[in-house]
Order: sequence, then C-alpha cells, then structure tokens
Amino acid sequence: MKTKHLTLLLLLALSYFNANAQEFKLGKVSIAELEQKAHPKDTAAVAAILFKTGSTRFEYLQNEGFRVITEIAMRIKIYKKDGYEWANKAVGFYSGGSSIKENVLFTDAVTYNLVAGKIEKTKIKSEGEFEEKVNRYWSKKKITLPNVKEGSVIEFKYTIRTNNIGMLREFDFQTDIPVDYTEYKTYVPEYFIYNTKMKGFVTPQINVEKSPKSFVITSKERTESGHVSQTNFSTDKIEYMETKTIYIAKNMPAMKEEAFVNNIDNYTTSLAQELSMTHYPNEPLKPYSTDWNAVVKTIYDNEDFGPELNKTGYFEDDLKAVIAGLTAQDEIILAILNYVKSTVKWNEYNGYSCDDGVKKAYKDKTGNVAEINLMLTAMLRTAGLKANPVLVSTRANGISIFPNRTAFNYVIAAVETPEGLILLDATSKFSTPNVLPFRDLNWMGRLIRKDGTSEEVDLMPTKVSDDNVTMMYSIDATGKITGKLRRQRTNHNAMSFRSEIENIKEEEYLEKLENENEKIEISDYSRANEKDVKKPIVETCSFTGTNLCEIIGEKMYINPLLFFTKEHNPFKQEVREYPIDYGFPFIDKYAINIDIPDGYVIETLPKSSVFNMEDNIGSFRFISNASGNKIQLSISHQINTPIVSPEYYTTLKEYYQGMIAKQTEKIVLKKA
Repeated sequence: MKTKHLTLLLLLALSYFNANAQEFKLGKVSIAELEQKAHPKDTAAVAAILFKTGSTRFEYLQNEGFRVITEIAMRIKIYKKDGYEWANKAVGFYSGGSSIKENVLFTDAVTYNLVAGKIEKTKIKSEGEFEEKVNRYWSKKKITLPNVKEGSVIEFKYTIRTNNIGMLREFDFQTDIPVDYTEYKTYVPEYFIYNTKMKGFVTPQINVEKSPKSFVITSKERTESGHVSQTNFSTDKIEYMETKTIYIAKNMPAMKEEAFVNNIDNYTTSLAQELSMTHYPNEPLKPYSTDWNAVVKTIYDNEDFGPELNKTGYFEDDLKAVIAGLTAQDEIILAILNYVKSTVKWNEYNGYSCDDGVKKAYKDKTGNVAEINLMLTAMLRTAGLKANPVLVSTRANGISIFPNRTAFNYVIAAVETPEGLILLDATSKFSTPNVLPFRDLNWMGRLIRKDGTSEEVDLMPTKVSDDNVTMMYSIDATGKITGKLRRQRTNHNAMSFRSEIENIKEEEYLEKLENENEKIEISDYSRANEKDVKKPIVETCSFTGTNLCEIIGEKMYINPLLFFTKEHNPFKQEVREYPIDYGFPFIDKYAINIDIPDGYVIETLPKSSVFNMEDNIGSFRFISNASGNKIQLSISHQINTPIVSPEYYTTLKEYYQGMIAKQTEKIVLKKA
C-alpha cells in the first residue's frame, strides 16, 4: 500500500514538473505563455524575455583558420502596446571590406497568438527582413516580426559568423524588461586566452568544463615519376583541449532608468571578452591588448589614426593668418578651435579612425570626429603648443571596464600646460576650451603622446556651470502677477541651451515657454550673446500670469519661485546601486523681489533655511526677508561634484526632499 502511494506521489510530481517546466527550445510555445496577462514579478512590464540562450564556438576552416560562430535564440512575451518595439530586432556587423568578414543570418522568426483557444503561428516574410548601412565600416541586419498584438509571444534566432577572434560579442543577461532565464555557453580552444569581464550587480552561475577536441587538416603533394605526375593527399588530425563555460542567470529584474544615470548599460549584467593572447602549438605566447599602453599603440599605429595626425601641408598658410598677431596661449588655442569649428562641419559620425582622411575633410569642409579633432591637434602642434589626441568613449558607448581596442569610439584634443590639460572638441559649434559636448563627459579618456605612451585623463568638468535667475514681480488684488525676468547661463548650461534653441524659431520657443509655465504671457523678450560662446547667454523678458496665485477667501497663496518651483523628487528608488551622474558641477541661483498688493499683509513667510550635504557634495540655501510690502528671497541649489557615489544616495534623496518641501512652502497674504 505504501509503495502504491509513493508511486502515485512520484507520478503526480513528475506530471506537475512537466506541466510547469519551461521549454528552452524554439517552437515549443505553450498556451499558458500565451494566456499570461502580466509578468508575475513585474506587473508593470510591457514585455518580458521568457528565455534567451546563446553560444559561441570556434570552427576551423582549411586555408582560412579559425572563425567564431555565435548563435542567439530568444522567446519574448508582449504584454502591452509599448512592448511592440521588441518585435523589431537589429544586429550590427562589420562590413568595412578589410580582412575582417562578418555576416548575420536570422532564422525561426515566428509570432504566436492565441486565437479561439488555439495557437496561431505567423512566420516572417521577406519584406520583414532588411539590411541597413550604418557607416563606412558597419551595417545592420534587421527584422520586424508580423502580426504582433498584446499577448503575442515572439521567437527568433540569429547567427553571427566572423573571422574576427579579437573580441567576442558581448552577451547581455539583463535588459530594460524582465528576463526569466538566460543561458550562455562558450567553447574556446586552448590556443586562445581571453580577458573576461562581467559587469553589473548580479553574477550568473558559472560552470567550467574541459574536454579533448580535434579537427582534420588535409594536405596535398604533387609528385612526378618519369612522364607521370600524381597528387597525393594526406590528413593530419590536430588534437586540442576545449574549455566549455556555461553561464546561467534566472529571474533578472528589468533595469529601470532613473534620474542622472550616465548609461544604464554600464550597470546591466553582461559579459565582455577580448583576446588577451594566443598560444599556438610550437609557438611562444603572443600578447595582444594586455594593458592600455598596448591598446593605444595598436590604435596609434593604425593607418587611419597616427599617420593622419602627422599629415601636414594642407592648412599651414591658412593657420598663419588665423593666429597672426596672437601671443597669449589662451588666445591661440581659442582662435584655432574656432577656426576648425567654423571651417569643417561634423557629419555626425563617431569613431577614432578617419574615413576619408584629414586632407579631404579640410578640402570638403566636412568630416567625422577623428578627421576634425586630429586636424585640430595637428594645427595646435604647428602653432607650437604641446597638443595630443585623447581617446574617449561617449556616454552612449558606455564605460570601458578593461583594456580593449573597442573601448573607445571618439577622439578629442588636449593641450598640456603647467596649469593642467585644456580639453577641446571642435565638432560642436558651441564648445569652448574645457567645456566639452555632454556626450564627451564620460568619466575617463586616454591621452596618447607621440612616443606611444599614454595616461588616463579625467573628462569630468571641475568648472561650475551657473544658471542665475533674477526675478522682480508684483501681485495685484486679483492675484494677477506681473514681472520682469533675467536669466544667465554659463559653461555647460550655456552650451546646452544654445544647442536646444539652435534650430527653433523664437516665436515657437516662446510659445513652448508660455505653455510649460502656467500659461504665462511673455513680452519684450530678448537674448544676448547667443553666438558669442565666450560669454554667458542671457535672456530677458516681461511676463504676466493669472494662474500663478491662488485666492481662497481673503487670503492669497503664492509659490515664491512661481514656475521655477521644483515639485517632484527625481530620486524614487529605495536603493540605488549605480552612481548619480550630473555630468558637471552646477549652481542654480534665484534672486527674487516681490511687491505684495495694497491692502494685504504677510501672514506666513517661509523661514530661512540651509541644508548642507556631507563631504561637501552640495548645499541648498533659502534666505527670506520682508519689509513693508516687499519680500526678498535668495535661493541657491549647488552640486559640487559631477558624479556622486551611490553610497550617498539616501543622503541625496533626503536633500532633494527637504529642498522641494522648502521650495513648495507658500507665501500667505491676508487682507489687512
């Protein structure tokens, strides 16, 4: 009897396991997956990756050598319309036509829907797959899955074949939607030693196995005997050890954006692997990018970098006229920077390699980042300055976690002075010395000198960017507010504002400003120093507003900062594991003078208050004074460091909460 009960329990357990175990194999979509209305652990998710499996293996080809084959298979559940974008997949591949050859193949792309209780399959058609040229070196293979609806499950697989063994494809275990299961396997022959780095805050389970493998090489030899020739074939079996590594991660939460995140991909769990050295039979170890000096030497020696930097004979005569009569170093730097900015327009292509070369870019008056900033560096050197290129990874490209040749995607110029480096980027018409475009402000760059040595460069600004507002306004007995405003921005704040308004007509800008600020009416608007980037940019205007004051009974309630009031704390998470990245230190200042209406007196005036964060991270000051029918306020919010460590997150969150509470305290007026 006991045996029967035990058998029955085992059968029930087995049937339960089979019913609930997920198939990590394409084509095995279940009705339960299609019926699911929301993700069980993240009900707000617009989609979820039910599983993602990947493998990278090496294949030996006669006369070609090793190539790398990476296969990725995914099953994705779509919960909401906002998740439809997951039905579009793009995979980049190198198409530059050099010795590197790559191709991408999509297969098994299917959409599944539940129709009248039955599973309906819709396969991708030819028009749903296409190729796009990105630039001279890169292309994308894209698919768009058909018939996608809320509730759909989609599947696809893609295979990347490449003879580039230098950098294996990065594998992401995490993304901005939940991932239920991920599994990645690498099969690496003993000839290749990779520098492997895991980033993110969750470490997958890792299992390593070694096993013997082999491949066969066929050789032929032609012999002649008298008038008869013949070809003899022989085969050699090459045996080697292969390391199989399995990475498994389960129930990975969605990476959610929050305020002041540099690039969420920097903190997303993923695996990167670059070739560190090779060790072929009967040959010594051959090192590759084992340290940063080796990396930068490889880059500098590339024909599209070092040789382009050293080219001359195309700008010298023009440069003489640009710097004629100038003797001060700062004047010479600024003159050359402005000349390059105005002469060669950026075509919006990144990269540290020149496409068509500096001479053609100068002649055609357009070029990529490398052509513009290597040209700038060459001109600075010709003018007698100690100038060198600085390799940069843009914010969108992420932060390099170990020495590798693909860490950088951008280059700027630097002039070495006794006071420190002056960093320059001529791709932006609004940049100035040490005020770089925001895309450049990504922690550390790498300066390369002529002798091939390099050093780390801090790209984060130390110069404070101001946003100073002076506001004078009066309130009448109906609650209508009439005032004048002056706003001055410097450094990165000025650069950002100039970029924002560059292609917007003034009328359109003012209409947007009025709509975003409680439907105020703006008049007498003017702007100073819009084109003169050496100076702060200044706006002045008059304004009136009928929605800026609340009247209840015989009392008036006014937010003293009016439409500049910050009402929401940008920090909402309980815990934050990645840094708070402002990009640059700043100070926002408000000097406000208020005239209250005749027949009213001040009942409540927010009290003066000062908050100072520990370790001089920042401070908030709110100073209030009143005399007769006039109120004066001096308010400032200052952050002293461009990047704040996550250990201060709670402090920063509480600071913002206190600042917002103070800013939203109302002035209360009552009838005398």
